Amino acid sequence: MAKELVHQAAVAGADAVKFQTFKAKNIISKHAEKADYQKKTTDEQESQLNMVEKLEMTADMHEELVAYCKELNIKFLSTPFDLESVDLLAEQIRVDQLKLPSGEITNAPLLLKAAMTGLPIILSTGMSTLGEIEDALGVLAFGYVHSDQSSSISAFQRAFASAEGQRALQQKVSLLHCTTEYPAPFREVNLRAMDTLSTAFGLPVGFSDHTEGIAVPIAAVARGAVIIEKHFTLDRNLPGPDHKASLEPQELKQMIESIRQIELALGTNVKMPTLSELKNKHVARKSLVAAHSIKKGELLTSENITAKRPGNGITPMHFWELIGKPAMKDYQPDEVIEL
Repeated sequence: MAKELVHQAAVAGADAVKFQTFKAKNIISKHAEKADYQKKTTDEQESQLNMVEKLEMTADMHEELVAYCKELNIKFLSTPFDLESVDLLAEQIRVDQLKLPSGEITNAPLLLKAAMTGLPIILSTGMSTLGEIEDALGVLAFGYVHSDQSSSISAFQRAFASAEGQRALQQKVSLLHCTTEYPAPFREVNLRAMDTLSTAFGLPVGFSDHTEGIAVPIAAVARGAVIIEKHFTLDRNLPGPDHKASLEPQELKQMIESIRQIELALGTNVKMPTLSELKNKHVARKSLVAAHSIKKGELLTSENITAKRPGNGITPMHFWELIGKPAMKDYQPDEVIEL
């Protein structure tokens, strides 16, 4: 099933397909409850630990998926949820980037371990305040530039404030705005928060989407998101916690095609006629023409000249400059006025 998901992501035109890497026993206690949405979509009596254990992938499975991604020319990504998984992805699988989830943004040991790999990091920020995001970025900055020193909150803060730490963050970290609910209510998406993240931290900002449908991620790209993360499934009716809030393959393809169109449409911030517009200017615009027959020497007035297509003559912006001037020749109705 995982390989078929890779195949469908490649067919849809995605740049990358992302999995989750974890040892369930390392990240979930036997006392942890399921989220409400998980209780609705899985056995309510089953523990969160038992549910997640079924989804754990071995190192060999990772290797097989990486090879298949290379075969289909799509990037393999995964999210590590524990220290052991960071080592697996960075040292054995040799990924070239890590994605850290919203739920781990306060997990300083994991953040530090991830940064110490030196790999670029995509950090999701669901459920977070700006202060919590700054704290997490401080840990990453410290891991990138001061990992040989003693760790502490004050050391993280100094790393974040340092020029060296900021350079490392600028070079290696991207943020994802996110609403951590499945599916996320549209009224709680708050896409404008992407602007806040960009202004506050000066880092590339994207959007991790948990809404139903494809409208919101497309809108996020139009607002400047440089990364879109979206859950997808082979079939929303499959058993498991996240299928109901995921896209099916054809929807994923439609979303990606729409995003590619938006990427092209964004263009630059320069407002000027495009090449395709230039050929239409004379068709769509108007020129000053004779409203009816005009004799040579007759004074031009607001009654005997008017604006009509095509726009290959004198622009109507000069209408008032011509009023009161004598006609240079005889004009037939609709004939373009000449100076």
